[in-house]
Amino acid sequence: MEKLEASILGTIFRNEENGYSVLTVRAGRSEHTVIGVLPELNPGEQAIFSGEWVEHKSYGRQFKCTSCEIQMPTTLLGIERYLASGAIRGIGPSTARQLVEHFGEETMEILAEHPHRLTELPGIGKKRAAMIAESFASQQGARQAIIFLQSYGIPASLALKISQRYGEGAKEVVQTNPYQLCDDLEGVGFQTADRIGIALGVAPEGTDRIRCALKYLMREAAAGAGHCYLPEAELQRQAASLLQISPALCAEGMTRLLLSRELVAEMEEGGSSRRFYLPEYYRAEQEVALRIQELMAAIHPGAFRRAARAIAQFEASHSIHFSPRQKEAITQALETGVFVITGGPGTGKTTIINCILSLLSQENEVLLCAPTGRAAKRMTEATGAEAKTIHRLLEFNGEEGVFARNVENPLEADCVIADEASMIDLSLMKSLLRAISPGARLILVGDADQLPSVGAGNVLGDILASGAVPCARLTDIYRQSEQSRIVLNAHLINRGEMPLLNEKGTDFFFERKPLLREAAATVVSLVKDRLPGYLGYPPAEATALATRNIQVLAPAKKGECGVLNLNVLLQEALNPPSRTSLQLTWGENTFRLGDKVIQTRNNYDLVWHKKTAAGWEDGSGIFNGDIGFIIQVDPGEHTLVVRFDEDRDVLYESSDLEDLSLAYCLSVHKSQGSEFPVVIMPVTGGPPMLLTRNLFYTALTRAKALVVLVGTESVIQTMVQNDHIAKRYTTLALRLSAGMYDL
Repeated sequence: MEKLEASILGTIFRNEENGYSVLTVRAGRSEHTVIGVLPELNPGEQAIFSGEWVEHKSYGRQFKCTSCEIQMPTTLLGIERYLASGAIRGIGPSTARQLVEHFGEETMEILAEHPHRLTELPGIGKKRAAMIAESFASQQGARQAIIFLQSYGIPASLALKISQRYGEGAKEVVQTNPYQLCDDLEGVGFQTADRIGIALGVAPEGTDRIRCALKYLMREAAAGAGHCYLPEAELQRQAASLLQISPALCAEGMTRLLLSRELVAEMEEGGSSRRFYLPEYYRAEQEVALRIQELMAAIHPGAFRRAARAIAQFEASHSIHFSPRQKEAITQALETGVFVITGGPGTGKTTIINCILSLLSQENEVLLCAPTGRAAKRMTEATGAEAKTIHRLLEFNGEEGVFARNVENPLEADCVIADEASMIDLSLMKSLLRAISPGARLILVGDADQLPSVGAGNVLGDILASGAVPCARLTDIYRQSEQSRIVLNAHLINRGEMPLLNEKGTDFFFERKPLLREAAATVVSLVKDRLPGYLGYPPAEATALATRNIQVLAPAKKGECGVLNLNVLLQEALNPPSRTSLQLTWGENTFRLGDKVIQTRNNYDLVWHKKTAAGWEDGSGIFNGDIGFIIQVDPGEHTLVVRFDEDRDVLYESSDLEDLSLAYCLSVHKSQGSEFPVVIMPVTGGPPMLLTRNLFYTALTRAKALVVLVGTESVIQTMVQNDHIAKRYTTLALRLSAGMYDL
């Protein structure tokens, strides 16, 4: 870590939301540029910056600061410059000069310790002196809090967020109970709070420490592993390991959280142990089960008496022939309140949806939806009817963080069809069910063999496992898909059999590259040169078409063939820097005009603009997994514009950039709900928990026209044979089958 001691000359850029700043400073006789997340610094102040020197391709040599120690100016010129900057309310250039002339080098001491003496200057009365003193104290208090927090290893951006949340009281809050940060601030986990707590001398068995750890483990279980609860023994074991205290003390902490209703416990069947829930997931599982049962009870068999004739008419008009199982599925969907259609690629799910839509829409209002924008777009293309994201269907209000469509204001629909249901987590399913009126139908469509939702719960899997909801499991591959080796291989993999590799004239290829570096280079070569030529892309458009139509999917984030490294390699190959290209660096990412990017976290506040025939349409909300392209970059303002779904433009300010990543290569989890013309996947090894059959299956089923695997047959075989599916602790299936809900 290098040091740079300098005086502040001025601020070129500052983002008030996250503190990211670009400063000009003077060290000796030299002027430098300092960048980083910093407290507000004013001309004349002295600071010792810690960080490293970096070379920016456009702006030259800069000092990238990770922390700084602020020192009050000591020279008369420095003091006057600082006070004249407007940093202190009530002091301008003229007053600054008078203060320095009157108090000299003691000016800063007078402001800090003897502000009543300010009235010695003509024009400064008691009221103005008090205002100046309050402004100075407030500024110094916030700064000291940031410096105090940074001394405990808290990143500058988080220190600024803590300071903004608590103001002058930040230092006192942290010293009194650092674990309060976990409850009050998003992004502060137990480890961060505990690092401060241990440094402050908090006892290992402190009640606040135990409480914070238990809630952290429950949140991580939901966000990281998708669990809705943890078994009592598992929570107790994890807490004892994390806290390094006895299980008995952890059990006492669990009891305290039950008494304060911060956790909920439910006895397991047989009465041997308990399940521990965060209240929101306990209530959500009960509510989802209850509302599904209410919808199923509202419609009775025989509701669509002319089903057979209507299906025959659809077959004749579309020149198709449904199997007996498909006809049964269509009839059940028409006659029941809730129905599930599940099956792999090529099993006819889309054709069945089209028939149901055709029959129901004659006399009913039918709404289509999917969890992501790309999945909704695919549904629209497949059916010819408008499909919306679930958030848009429910009219999500980004500013208020609520859905406008709910129990009091339900959807005006007789039937809702939701595609890619495996991606719907428990919270989103709860919101969707709240907006469906009793008496309306809900039809869920999805592939139960794909990866489950990113969020907590295993909704589609639990509904199917319960046996309480009518469903159709489609297994037969139909004529239009028989020649596709993508479809055939997906089903082979799902059955635990090796895929057919490198058959001539097919849509499924394998390139044997045992060395990681060689495999990574091959992936880049395929995207940049080989596949564009094979696919017949015009040379002038080859790079742009490859970026849009060819998607690399990797099982792991790290490693030579992981998401992070492949994104860097692909960006350099497809969108390299040039003297004329605009770019913006934020953290580890460099974003360039034309880059393919992905939103990595739900941001309900981001505003988008969409041009329509009637004019501009505005909305809010960009969600985890949305993919777009950078169409504008403003390095001076540290902003860029991303176009999502080819029509929604979103302005990203520097505070939003931490949720944006390159998307030339995606993790398989991030690709859920999407479909790409071409998929390239490195199969080069990795953690066993990632090299699983259902991850492999999910990746291949994202491809529409072509798949290329790069790696070794042994890794392919490992993935095919590894049928381990990480168990999610959920009780939705049990509640549906046993009627366990009591809201």
